Amino acid sequence: MELTVIGCSGSFAGPHSPASCYVVSGDDAEGRTWRLVLDMGSGALGSIQRHLPLPAIDGILVSHLHPDHCIDLAGLHIAVRWDPRGWPRGPIPMYSPAGSHAYLAHPHGIGLDPGLTGSFEFHDWQEREAVEIGPFTVEAFRVVHPVPDPYAIRVVHHGPAGDTVLAYSGDSDACDALVEAARDADVFLCEAAYMEGRDDALRGIHLTGLRAGEVASRAGARRLMLTHLPIWNDPVQAEEEARRAYPGPVLMAQADHRYPIPGAGEPDRTITPARVRVDP
Repeated sequence: MELTVIGCSGSFAGPHSPASCYVVSGDDAEGRTWRLVLDMGSGALGSIQRHLPLPAIDGILVSHLHPDHCIDLAGLHIAVRWDPRGWPRGPIPMYSPAGSHAYLAHPHGIGLDPGLTGSFEFHDWQEREAVEIGPFTVEAFRVVHPVPDPYAIRVVHHGPAGDTVLAYSGDSDACDALVEAARDADVFLCEAAYMEGRDDALRGIHLTGLRAGEVASRAGARRLMLTHLPIWNDPVQAEEEARRAYPGPVLMAQADHRYPIPGAGEPDRTITPARVRVDP
């Protein structure tokens, strides 16, 4: 499995990164590469096109309905519906919280019949119900965040060397469901929007680096990757906080970087990110 970070800026796009957007890719038994998009927040639609053609998207997984995680999907509808060259595939399967169709149709000022159904095949998450997409099995876990139906997402790639697991927090404070989503994950991609000592009174919204580390430790995750840091956060402090609670490797997500993820059946090794060459 491979993780490409399209955007990792917290709460809104920053000067060096779009908001939350990630591509998870992996081959099936016939050697065909499948690509799933985790969230597509503000600024991500432009950047993702530097990494893959839009028709290469095999599925979209949405953690929750906040603009910094999904608003650019409204723009993706235009690319699918109105490209004069035609769209070479059918509607893109989307797994997301209930109400996603209405949420994404609203910026266009259109109703739901047909709405965006020609662009997306909408599926509401059913908590902890496995979804099969190519060589991937996906599950959603309801977490803690002030929006209806926030989910963490667990992606398992069934590869030739065995299963590889990526867990993605979406936005959440610490909770048992987040621990279960990240259980024994090869990489736990986890938000750290808050900082210890500054945001202590704010609970039920976001994690600090320390709380992210605590969740990763409880879950037995093999690696922790911090993401969703707003522009006013110090990434060094976030990493230091996480290391206080988590003994394993801590990485910081970087936009336009690709991370090969070794599975449990492969030799344990340090993940070395590769910067993806993109046009200036």
